[in-house]
Amino acid sequence: MDVVILVLAIICCLLGFAGCIVPVLPGPPLCYVAMLLAHWSGFVRLSVTEFVVWAAVVIIVTVIDFFLTPWMTRRFGGSKAGSWCAMLGLVVGMFLPWPVGPLLGPFLGALLGEIVFAKKDTASATHAALGSFLSFFVGTGVKLIACGSMLAASLCALV
Repeated sequence: MDVVILVLAIICCLLGFAGCIVPVLPGPPLCYVAMLLAHWSGFVRLSVTEFVVWAAVVIIVTVIDFFLTPWMTRRFGGSKAGSWCAMLGLVVGMFLPWPVGPLLGPFLGALLGEIVFAKKDTASATHAALGSFLSFFVGTGVKLIACGSMLAASLCALV
């Protein structure tokens, strides 16, 4: 049974890393579940303090990621329409070849959202779209660092 739980932990970990890029999967929470499963399998031993600290990290990273795109888009002069269209562009971009789709999807979504819905000129729409584009990289990077750190902590705690 321990091996089955460990396999589930590995699947959750892989899904967690995918979730750092794919917006419909909660990356860091899935990696946290992977840590719990690995601990329950008996192959990894982590303390209660470590679980509490990692839970706090997961909550902080998730909250930051949730507010990052709208905040950066607004900080760069964007509107709510630009923020929503950036997220839509990210989802549509996932179905296009890498790296063009996932990288340019949020940018093009924000750009079109600003031009079509917010009625902005091309220069200010491009500036706002740049904020959305950068937020994708910052958010993805923070999530990948958190997931990689949880994986490293689990590997260091192998029994």
